[in-house]
Amino acid sequence: MTDTGSPPYLRENVPLGPFTTLGVGGAARFLAEADCESAVHEALAFAAKRACPIFVLGGGSNILVSDQGFPGLVLHIAVRGIRSADAGSHDVLTVGAGEDWDFFVQRCIDLNLAGVECLSGIPGTVGGTPVQNVGAYGEEVSDSIVSVRVLDRESQAMEEFSNQQCGFAYRSSIFNTTQHDRYIILSVTFSLQSGGAPKLVYDDLRRLFKDRPHVPPLWEVRDAVLAIRRNKGMLLTPGDPDCRSAGSFFKNPIVSDEAAYRVEATAHRLGKLRPHEVVPRFKTPAGEVKLPAAWLIERAGFHKGFSRGPVGVSTKHTLAIINRGGAAARDIVELMREIQEAVRNIFGIDLVPEPVFVGF
Repeated sequence: MTDTGSPPYLRENVPLGPFTTLGVGGAARFLAEADCESAVHEALAFAAKRACPIFVLGGGSNILVSDQGFPGLVLHIAVRGIRSADAGSHDVLTVGAGEDWDFFVQRCIDLNLAGVECLSGIPGTVGGTPVQNVGAYGEEVSDSIVSVRVLDRESQAMEEFSNQQCGFAYRSSIFNTTQHDRYIILSVTFSLQSGGAPKLVYDDLRRLFKDRPHVPPLWEVRDAVLAIRRNKGMLLTPGDPDCRSAGSFFKNPIVSDEAAYRVEATAHRLGKLRPHEVVPRFKTPAGEVKLPAAWLIERAGFHKGFSRGPVGVSTKHTLAIINRGGAAARDIVELMREIQEAVRNIFGIDLVPEPVFVGF
């Protein structure tokens, strides 16, 4: 039953599991689906009147909801629409935060606009992508974002942040660090290159297209990325239990050269590397070293297909913790901590989870 005086699109005691790709979690005390900016304002006013905590929900692909659910208002942003403006060799598209991300990527491919093709198949909504500076296969959304339009929850004013003001870094922005929970993203503006070439820096993509006499079209690169994601269980496919995940559960740790060599020395000492084998590593623009979290997890004993009751590790991708069926949030947290403890004890590396934890 809807609370007296509440907006007509607001419901009470709504299970949140169906709104997430992990499929677990308790109920929201209130849930409002806001498909326009005025609905967002109304929902915030409703929460303020009752002193409710607020959680802003997008596509639910990168969150873990506690078994107790959320005691306040879950604001599901459903603002949609794509508006375009020609800017010479680049097209500028302003996209509603509630628009499905992969629908937007497909739209760009159809319009022959380069800049997001390697981000094909990522679940979730457009509004969630700037928060974690979503990236994959050599591209990040910060490469093409011009600005982000937000509602300031403190002042109730609309603001627009430039790319630089968003403070983008690896899997982060001001929206999940210094200004966490302050702003509600309503739309994102992208600058994409009309007729541009695809970005082929990821090893698997380069190998696939290296013998081509011509640069592959964007649609072919999109198909290749979708195939890679499907093989890793990172593409939402009905009936595939490997898809009941929050995607990559841990961030790739960024460490100093010294720490990376310590990890390698430890791996050799414990027999987790052959004599002339090295730990995979990637230099960051800041001169640090990014280590693959998947490699650390596997060498700590959690192979693909590892299971612990109703939860486990994907059979296709070591970074994904999956709901094998009937899992509770506590089961996922327990496996997360088990993996973290093993990697810390063996390699001295702290794995940081990627999902947002709701109601914990």
